[in-house]
Amino acid sequence: MADKGGGAYGTKAADTDFRKKWDKEEYAEKAKKRDLEEKERMQENEERLKQGKRPRKGPKQDLPKPTELMKQREGPLELDKNLNKTMVVQNPGGRGAGQPGFYCETCNRTYKDTTGYLDHINSRAHLRAIGQSTRLERSTLEQVRARIALLREKTKEAANAKAYDFDQRLAEVKAKEAAIREEKKAAKKAQKEKALAEQLAANDPETDEMAKMMGFGGFGSSKK
Repeated sequence: MADKGGGAYGTKAADTDFRKKWDKEEYAEKAKKRDLEEKERMQENEERLKQGKRPRKGPKQDLPKPTELMKQREGPLELDKNLNKTMVVQNPGGRGAGQPGFYCETCNRTYKDTTGYLDHINSRAHLRAIGQSTRLERSTLEQVRARIALLREKTKEAANAKAYDFDQRLAEVKAKEAAIREEKKAAKKAQKEKALAEQLAANDPETDEMAKMMGFGGFGSSKK
């Protein structure tokens, strides 16, 4: 039988060494720091409202300092890769990948449309997160000349392709018009021959009788 005042496992009831011990001073310091940050944020929001700006909803995030200038995206964004497709939502209620929309892995944020996603990846916060600043690299004279030469070559190729398409289209139109003219000409000739045959049959009955004797059905006369 357990001793009087002992616990169920033979330990003292007042023995709570198995419980986690919390550093009260550490958490008090964290709470004090959080209150100070909230106070600074409220003061900053008051200044922003006076300037006509929107207040910040949360604490200011410490973004890393940029290590390089803004660069052009090398790969396509593929905004229409899931267009007209049915997808299974794997993470409907949480945050992160698997939600419907456009997900930014760097910032762990999801946007419901392409407009919001494009605004985000071009924003200062996203650029700072990937280590880039909002400043563009100044192009050298050689780079400008090379770019102009490339654009001239592309313009020349486009003009040649357009001229080729125009010539091909013109030839097709001419061939179609010639075929229509030949068809009309043949129809007109057949109509003239039919009218001539009817006229001959009407003027000379012997011609019609001779044609019947030779096995022809006549020249199409409607005269009885």
